[in-house]
Amino acid sequence: MLRAGPPSRRKGLLATVAAGLLVVGLAVTGTHVASAGTSPLAANALAPTAGCGKAPGLNSGNHTIQSGGKNRSFILRLPDTYDNNYPHRLAFGFHWLGGTASQVATGGTDGQPWAYYGMLSQANNTTIFVAPQGLNNGWANSGGEDVTFTDDMIRLIDNALCVDTTQRFSVGFSYGGAMSYSLACSRPNVFRAVAAIAAPGTISGCSGGTAPVAYMGIHGVNDNIQNGRALRDRFVRNNGCTAQNAPEPAAGSRTHIITTYSGCRAGYPVVWAPFDGGHQQGPVDGCAGCESGARSWVKPEVWKFFSQFASTSSPSPSPSSPGPSSSGPSPSTPASGPCRVSAAINPWSTGLTENLTITNTGTAPINGWSLTFTLPGGQSITSGWNATYSPATGQVTARNVNYNATLAPNAPVVIGFQANHTGNTATPTAFTLNGAACTVA
Repeated sequence: MLRAGPPSRRKGLLATVAAGLLVVGLAVTGTHVASAGTSPLAANALAPTAGCGKAPGLNSGNHTIQSGGKNRSFILRLPDTYDNNYPHRLAFGFHWLGGTASQVATGGTDGQPWAYYGMLSQANNTTIFVAPQGLNNGWANSGGEDVTFTDDMIRLIDNALCVDTTQRFSVGFSYGGAMSYSLACSRPNVFRAVAAIAAPGTISGCSGGTAPVAYMGIHGVNDNIQNGRALRDRFVRNNGCTAQNAPEPAAGSRTHIITTYSGCRAGYPVVWAPFDGGHQQGPVDGCAGCESGARSWVKPEVWKFFSQFASTSSPSPSPSSPGPSSSGPSPSTPASGPCRVSAAINPWSTGLTENLTITNTGTAPINGWSLTFTLPGGQSITSGWNATYSPATGQVTARNVNYNATLAPNAPVVIGFQANHTGNTATPTAFTLNGAACTVA
């Protein structure tokens, strides 16, 4: 169970802190409308760093650097199957007031389900994670020193590791949410998207703050929610979204509402997720005041928000990679166990993005896989992520890439694609995995 801080820290705007959570990629219940033409949600040009193709210059663990004349520290977590030829996502998790980088990196008392704000359990070894440590366990950002610290970490990591510069993200809870917000304002060309949960305001400052950045905010209706609305509305304006009075759950409803604003510039969505509760990190529907990294509706939705911002290029196979080869082991025929597939679609006027979650529901790993499905008429895949797709229309086969060639039992793998459509935005049908029919969730 996630734990709040000492009672003395649970009073006042900044003092109510708990073992932090991240802000989220949430199930969309609103409507996202993109401008005509190709949406960059899944079409960002892959931009690898100088660290690609080299032996890793940094390892997982604690690191200390000089920044602004001070010793600053952070915790780094590389994927278990780190591939120096695959440009990885880079995700920062900023702790709350009184919190620590260690609590973010370990997930606090909830452990791995909540590590790096729940992202670690969702990333499937595609992401490098960073948990920075704030001075005096906070993010006052005096003279911009915490933004400079972030710049210095990015510079070090880019030179030492293989990162996709179009795939940087920042998340945080409370004071950490305010720090993520500050980065959206001051570094809009560095971070692809930020998410802030229960951010109490612009306590870290907001230098700049006029450029568009994909933004998600989540906030309790009993937690000075007007502050969360104000932060959200900056990016409603910056991103060209249509202003609206987004719905919020009633007190006592013990639920949440998710709205994706319409009219936003393509590739710059704004998502607002208020819930019936207070200054919480992992709210649980149907349970007043409950917090749980394992049971919160937040955790399984985190990855959906970030994975929509995918590069067009698939990871390059690396003969020296510690993971499977580029094509993986020979596919099992038939599949070694039944499978389940669920689809989450995000349509706009002439296009859509779609994530498919594949789960091996058998008892043995499936080594090497191909998922075949029938694309609705009028849809044509233009790009994809976490799999290779062929052909672009009709009966499509998605094949594993080198880093996700093994489907472990009950360990979901998310793949996805962007497609054009002529009006039919239905999900695919007739899913089979290595020739065996899948249940559709």
